[in-house]
Amino acid sequence: MGTRLICPDSLDRWDGFALSEWELSAAAWEDFHPHSETNFVVAGELHIECGGQTVVLGPGDAARVNAGRVGRYWAPIYARMIAVYGPNPDGLESDAFKYTEI
Repeated sequence: MGTRLICPDSLDRWDGFALSEWELSAAAWEDFHPHSETNFVVAGELHIECGGQTVVLGPGDAARVNAGRVGRYWAPIYARMIAVYGPNPDGLESDAFKYTEI
């Protein structure tokens, strides 16, 4: 899993958003979201599961995991995404990270 992050001056808390480019290759990623996260698929196929609902996204598609939820993402072959995080005015941290190769 590769990641590049453009973020606010401080990751302690922010009122705007943070922007990240990331990818998965035959892998899955899971984490708890204290802030919203919207993923725009640039290439490949991304599956997202949250709260018992699963969506399958292709290039040009987007989906959001709302704040306070666990998001599970997987790419059976490959997916590259642009993610928008935030806002996070209380400075809460993400946790429950889990990476799995498929």
